[in-house]
Amino acid sequence: MNQKQSILKPIYAAICLALAFVLPFLTGQIPQIGQALSPMHIPALLCGFLCGPVWGAIVGAVAPVLRSAIFGMPPMFPVAVAMAFELAAYGAAAGILYKLLPRKYHYIYVSLIAAMLIGRVVGGIAKFAILGFDTQKMTLAIFFADYFAGTLPGIIVHIIIIPPIVWALRRARLLEAESEPTSNAA
Repeated sequence: MNQKQSILKPIYAAICLALAFVLPFLTGQIPQIGQALSPMHIPALLCGFLCGPVWGAIVGAVAPVLRSAIFGMPPMFPVAVAMAFELAAYGAAAGILYKLLPRKYHYIYVSLIAAMLIGRVVGGIAKFAILGFDTQKMTLAIFFADYFAGTLPGIIVHIIIIPPIVWALRRARLLEAESEPTSNAA
């Protein structure tokens, strides 16, 4: 890794953390819209792609708890704490899968979708644990409603915007040399 690329990782991580603070303001602090669009998920996922699994996990874990402590949103328990696990899993999984899979455009989508699935499962398990493993407060129906059906607009937005951003940064050679594209969008 050259000096330019080593400097970029903490800069990207700081930008992603800042985005995690700012993007939720776009939902107008309306919890239902915020949950549906999941704006804090975008920076955690991007950080995993751009900075790797460690930075992605750190930014993902810190962002919701710190934002809750500063702005009171999302509510600390159980939402921000469960989100910390979910977003940390997003960042880590996106970073790991991105490094492991071939360097073709469509594999960015594979990494993204797999990371979103992994993060949602981790988030659901964390929320279940935070709620004291109470099967009345966290049923399978509640899990699917909270983590899939209720966030479907956000899932679609993430699939639309994240891969082109990652690909553009790869094409501009602003990611590690091993992450540079080896072929066109094949």
